[in-house]
Amino acid sequence: MIVLGVDFGGSGIKGGLVDIDRGELIQPRIRIPTPDGAKPKDVAGVVGEICRGFGYQGPAGGTIPGVVQHGVVMTAANIDEGWVGKNAERLFSQASGCDFYAVNDADAAGLAEIRFGVGKEHPGQVILMITLGTGIGSALFVDGRLVPNLELGHLKVREKDAEKRASDAARQKKEMTWPVYAEVLDEVLREIEALIWPDVIVIGGGISKEGEKYIPLLKRRAKVVPAQLLNQAGIIGAALYAYEMDRSGKI
Repeated sequence: MIVLGVDFGGSGIKGGLVDIDRGELIQPRIRIPTPDGAKPKDVAGVVGEICRGFGYQGPAGGTIPGVVQHGVVMTAANIDEGWVGKNAERLFSQASGCDFYAVNDADAAGLAEIRFGVGKEHPGQVILMITLGTGIGSALFVDGRLVPNLELGHLKVREKDAEKRASDAARQKKEMTWPVYAEVLDEVLREIEALIWPDVIVIGGGISKEGEKYIPLLKRRAKVVPAQLLNQAGIIGAALYAYEMDRSGKI
């Protein structure tokens, strides 16, 4: 089964055709820069362009960097406020002609990692996925089942949102060295760990490929590991979400 997945990020919107059995892209992805302001209509136009670029028709999944309930965007911390209240599934479907299913971006990345990556090595455990990019995304899995829309990036750490302290964007803006960044991230993860008590913390997002520079410096109770699917996780997870929702209506 081949399904299209689209990952809506702060700098780029990426799409690919995914082999659902293997969790792999079957050909090179298409990446188009995210339109300035990331307004709903403009993003939908790019999503439609990606679908047409593959000549794809069928169920498709798209990520949203915010809470998504029944296809409707509920929060917009790092995207245009015009997304709040928008039915992203309807918007993307109208722009593309495909049957679209919308999912939180960190949830999508986590679904991919649980099915095809780190999750295979830790069956039956409580796994927390943390994505570090423009903000901080989070996804929680209990015995392989997703607890949707866990927004830990907005957890207050010394009266400041966690993602304002420890996202990759914050690291770059403040020009942190890797040891300094490890201390900042460790503080955030300590606060999260006190609430969630995961067995494993998976670090995703583009920064995961640099994991050897800071993950060994973390001092967490839980085992902390880098994501295996790197920047393809969102695409693969979006496609997997669409496949499961189209087939059974649940994930």
